[in-house]
Amino acid sequence: MPTSRTAPRRILQGVVGAAAAIALTACGGVKTTSSGGGDGDYPSGNIEFSVGASAGGSSDLITRALAQGISKELGVSTPVLNKPGANGALAAKELQSAKPDGYKIAVQNASLFTITPLTVSPAEATKIDSFDVITGVSRDDYVMATNPKSGFTSIEDLKKAGKTIRYGTTGVGTGAQLASALTFGAADIKSTAVPFDGGAPNLTALLGNQVDVSTMQIGEAIENIKAGKLVPLAVFSKERIPYLPEVKTAIEQGFDVQVTQYRFLTAPKGTPENVKAKLLEAAKKTFATPEYKKFNEENSLTPMEVAPQEVLTSLQNDATTFKSQLDKFGISLTG
Repeated sequence: MPTSRTAPRRILQGVVGAAAAIALTACGGVKTTSSGGGDGDYPSGNIEFSVGASAGGSSDLITRALAQGISKELGVSTPVLNKPGANGALAAKELQSAKPDGYKIAVQNASLFTITPLTVSPAEATKIDSFDVITGVSRDDYVMATNPKSGFTSIEDLKKAGKTIRYGTTGVGTGAQLASALTFGAADIKSTAVPFDGGAPNLTALLGNQVDVSTMQIGEAIENIKAGKLVPLAVFSKERIPYLPEVKTAIEQGFDVQVTQYRFLTAPKGTPENVKAKLLEAAKKTFATPEYKKFNEENSLTPMEVAPQEVLTSLQNDATTFKSQLDKFGISLTG
């Protein structure tokens, strides 16, 4: 996979309108009728994609890229509707109650099923058993970075600072918060979380030196890292990231912290096998296109186009590991 990027992550730039236009405008020859009723050949009408996040962020852009490809493959319109709130839980609840006919689907985040349950009651937690997983999509890795004025270049530097580290995150119950909290717990570093509502304000605070460090998705930070406006301290993947090959993992630095955000295509539980098969085939053909591969590269995304069972196994393993680690260090993500 290429190690350079040709375009910045669009989360912080004004392309939301263009992205929406791509997904909402029917391609030449596609059907633009209302959603089908499940009778006859699938699909016979629009396939609605929901996004549990605001327009312009990673989840939104990934959904729109996939929806555009599926639209071309299946010959129908694929409108994308943003329904942000509760780290995707609000959109997930709506999808859960939708008719399982393949006309309402969504790309969902792993953190909703592996991290958010650690911040809410069991009754409030969203369960993956409520959905059918169609395919894995991609992985979005995290990087901890600092302002050059701090003088920090590694996790060990934070430990030697002799002060409470104020760290920014993209919100409560997110991978950014978890990765930071576990790192400071493992390194025995006194710290205070400063949660922001998303990647943009978190990045702005770090660039303004309002926090000591911040953890965010690589695509949100990479342009400023390459420009020398941010200094990367660690990535939280199992191995180094091709997009930032010079940055050591937390594991390499002696701290057993591995947290990634990955996404997968889902449908309501009980969706017919033939419908899921058509969606899977369309997704696979989309993944193979030069346009989609370029999209991944431009947004620092690692393909995770795996079978449903592999997604489910990853979710189960991560949920168990994260809970065990938080318990070990006595950390509560709710403060």
